Amino acid sequence: MTMKKIINRMKMSKKILPIALLLFTVFQVNGQKTKPTESGYAPVNGIKVYYEVYGQGMPIVLLHGAFYTIDMNWSQLIPELSKHRKVIAIEMQGHGHSPYSDRALSITTLASDVEKVMDYLKIDSADVAGYSMGGSIAYQFAVQSPKRLRKLVIISSTYKTDGWLPIVNTAFEDFKPEFFDNTPLKTGYDAVAPDTTKWTKFLKRMFDFAKVPFNCGDSNIAKITSPVLIISGDNDGLDKVELMKTYQLLGGGVAADLKPMPKSHLAIVPSQGHVSLMMQTETILSYLKEFLN
Repeated sequence: MTMKKIINRMKMSKKILPIALLLFTVFQVNGQKTKPTESGYAPVNGIKVYYEVYGQGMPIVLLHGAFYTIDMNWSQLIPELSKHRKVIAIEMQGHGHSPYSDRALSITTLASDVEKVMDYLKIDSADVAGYSMGGSIAYQFAVQSPKRLRKLVIISSTYKTDGWLPIVNTAFEDFKPEFFDNTPLKTGYDAVAPDTTKWTKFLKRMFDFAKVPFNCGDSNIAKITSPVLIISGDNDGLDKVELMKTYQLLGGGVAADLKPMPKSHLAIVPSQGHVSLMMQTETILSYLKEFLN
């Protein structure tokens, strides 16, 4: 089926079209993929979670977005990050190489999975970077496991459902598995999933997961002591009023000429949506290097 036919079919439900177009965008990967120095499965909380390790140095854990794989989300950033850091990339429950599981999905459970993978790899503490769904999990990790976190990087994400614009929150209401047929997401899944017959079950579980409101709690976010870097596209679906409130909870939004500069940072990248933001490799790397170093 061509992309044109897919879009025409989805026009039957106009409110899901914008988010669907985002999901059918695939990152362009140039050059040879960096090979991990280590990969495998960590037994955590009753399931197996796939991980890849690159490079050496201070560890940074990468958490991907919904429906994505490590390769789709991070392949452009890993080669540069792994030059000076130990990069640990995780594929969440049912994603990529990680087997499908009937275990209920929740932000708290997925954040616990991250900590258990760190335990398995004997990582006491690390910087954590998350994109989209991975960013929400990263926020929850900061709340649940503050002693395991050094610095936190949030890319186009929020710690609560109301942090998204209403159109984003209602987008999944009419989603059906067949909307994902013949898409890059399906291709990516088929390339690495241990059992490709679980695709439809995986999608349905993810749709149910997306419909459940979540909130890590304003008071909990305000208690985060680790420095936080928030990167957002100016039109990435995040409610910018709520985003500014988040930054204020983290100590930002001050007059830095009159008070000390906050340890947490906020970057709004112009003319970028949710998917296109993650494709701005040089921009994101420049922010990461300055913040993490």
